[in-house]
Amino acid sequence: MVSEGDVITGELDIGGRQRGFTVRLPRTAPSGGPVPLVLVLHGNYPGGGGWVMREWTTFDSQADAWGLAVAYPNGCGGCWADGRGVTTADEAGVDDVAFLRAVVDWTAERHGTAPDRAVVAGVSNGAFMAHRLALAASDQVAVLAAVAGGLPAALSDRQPTHAVSALLIHGAADRLSPIEGGYSRRRGPGGELRGRTLSLRETAAHWCAIDRCPPAPGRTHVTEFSSRTTVEGGAGGTRVAAWTVFGGGHSWPGTPAPPGRTEPVTQEFDAAEEICRFARPLIAAPDTRRL
Repeated sequence: MVSEGDVITGELDIGGRQRGFTVRLPRTAPSGGPVPLVLVLHGNYPGGGGWVMREWTTFDSQADAWGLAVAYPNGCGGCWADGRGVTTADEAGVDDVAFLRAVVDWTAERHGTAPDRAVVAGVSNGAFMAHRLALAASDQVAVLAAVAGGLPAALSDRQPTHAVSALLIHGAADRLSPIEGGYSRRRGPGGELRGRTLSLRETAAHWCAIDRCPPAPGRTHVTEFSSRTTVEGGAGGTRVAAWTVFGGGHSWPGTPAPPGRTEPVTQEFDAAEEICRFARPLIAAPDTRRL
């Protein structure tokens, strides 16, 4: 472990693989309970790691504004075994669920973060992995935030033990991971389609069903640039919000696209800030999410 003020770098042995991560602690810890933890998962970037999201998003500044600890884990080979069966990590049998569980435990043991109400946020491949972790580790994850990534169809029969609130953000003009769902661009050895993901609407409905939300249409807020529908009243006070970004591409709202990317990006809101705003009251309440 290496510590530089509020930033700690750690490494864990998971199944014989050395897995690294960085944790940014808030400069002022909140009162009245343990510090909430946000896991931020990068997309599929060969040679990339948690530093991609730390540089690209505003989560470091959100840590201080909302009193949160933020962990930036490194995928294996720059990607995650998200359950679609199409990434190199999936094909290698990497156990990313075990790794991310261990990061939650490690941070709780050493820095007093909450071990049972983490937030997992991700983009693209990281969003798919966020869905997988929320399903497999719902006893540790209280809030899921997926940007540009619907639920992998292969995971649709998984039943978590706890309800998980979900914030789902998707660009209507996303060509890499269409808002209507579809298959991965990475085809099988024989050219077969694989890695199907659900649409934004189907993903929201699936999480509403898991959380036992009432069969109500929810509240919809429409602006010139986006539409957000929120369904409340799920088990343990959980809620599900589906946010459509009009004209938005495969991008992270509020932050310019990385060099070499030309996807349209909305500046109407900052996804990192909105994720924290959505999650903060949900993780501050007593945990009664057991299904």
